[in-house]
Amino acid sequence: MRITGSKPLTGVQGRGAKKSSSSGSGFAPDVGGAAEQPTTQATAGGAGIQGIDALLALQEVDERTERRKKAARHGHTLLDSLEMIRADLLAGYVSEDRLEQLSLTVSKRQSSGDPEVDSVLEEIELRVKVELAKLGRFPD
Repeated sequence: MRITGSKPLTGVQGRGAKKSSSSGSGFAPDVGGAAEQPTTQATAGGAGIQGIDALLALQEVDERTERRKKAARHGHTLLDSLEMIRADLLAGYVSEDRLEQLSLTVSKRQSSGDPEVDSVLEEIELRVKVELAKLGRFPD
């Protein structure tokens, strides 16, 4: 964008310039009298809600992604627990509390809605159940 000319601003006074007032009385509040009624304009009505199906679809998509995230967190928790049990086995002692916690974690799974994610979770849970069975814990 190119600026080709400059016009001085009107009504702007410098610091040294004196302001001239059209009335010498200064500020005086309106104490009574008829107040002017402001004119109101009709506001445009709200647009009708269109695409309620689109809103419902967006909510469904959000729910699916949230279920997938929960399922992924569940899988990571199970894998982390298996790693801790492996470390315990290498140390020579597996904590009963850790086994109990793992057994409870396996029973809390919910469906993610995605068949691929669910199949991976089923494989992880199968591995957890096998490890628990090896250590004398039989999950339901």
